[in-house]
Amino acid sequence: MMHLSEFLRVVASQRLLIWEMARREVSERYSGQLLGVLWAVGHPLIVMGVYLFVFRFVFRMNVGGTADMPMDYSVYLLAGVIPWMTVQDVATKATGAIKSHTSLVKQAVFPSEVLPVKSALASSFSQIVSTLVLVAYVLVKSHTVPWTYALAPVVFLLQLSWLIGLGLTLSAFGVFIRDLKDVVQVGTVIGLYVLPLFYLPAMVPAGFRPVLYLNPFSHLIWCYQDVFYFGRFEHPVSWLVTASISLVSLLAGVRIFSRLKPAFGNVL
Repeated sequence: MMHLSEFLRVVASQRLLIWEMARREVSERYSGQLLGVLWAVGHPLIVMGVYLFVFRFVFRMNVGGTADMPMDYSVYLLAGVIPWMTVQDVATKATGAIKSHTSLVKQAVFPSEVLPVKSALASSFSQIVSTLVLVAYVLVKSHTVPWTYALAPVVFLLQLSWLIGLGLTLSAFGVFIRDLKDVVQVGTVIGLYVLPLFYLPAMVPAGFRPVLYLNPFSHLIWCYQDVFYFGRFEHPVSWLVTASISLVSLLAGVRIFSRLKPAFGNVL
């Protein structure tokens, strides 16, 4: 069974292959389209614009301008929605990462572990672009950014580790469970509304609030909100939880993938 150190050596030795496959996935996703790779920017911006319109102007969510809530609602919403869109994309694509590369996986010399890794990297491209747009928005509105923006690479790497582990797990199970993609799609849509993305935890009825705190992805979202919205460690426990889950996710993903990998050829 592969250990984490061995997995990291494989990733390091295949870094050029991973980078090239991730780059090709991004370019091929938009090849032949009228606007091409601009959709990598346009698609998330359109989705975020719809969320902003619905929750800012239809439901009239309005926060900000106080010591507890320092920025406007747009920043609060985008700080959480942007990373969650990446989680949705990685989880959905991971379920078919192995099945969509059958010819490569059946080659004994091909390290199939790189497939979930390259998908996580490719999905992160749109998040990076969207985050830059968020930073530009804050600069225009406030003419400065909080010092916590320097922590963005830290939380991004924690998320990437988490998603690589999740991708390894889902891609391995996806070989054997054919309707896993549908389950994941439904789960991520539900997750959009049971996470602290559009509302404040205080708005949730007290009886349901433990569900919010027991959801591990809530803590990831709170870390991003600490960085991009609050400008302080508003949720210090969430950083410990996120760091722990990122490591556990990667360790579990490597173990599950390596245990199931020998049976891939019998099913594909």
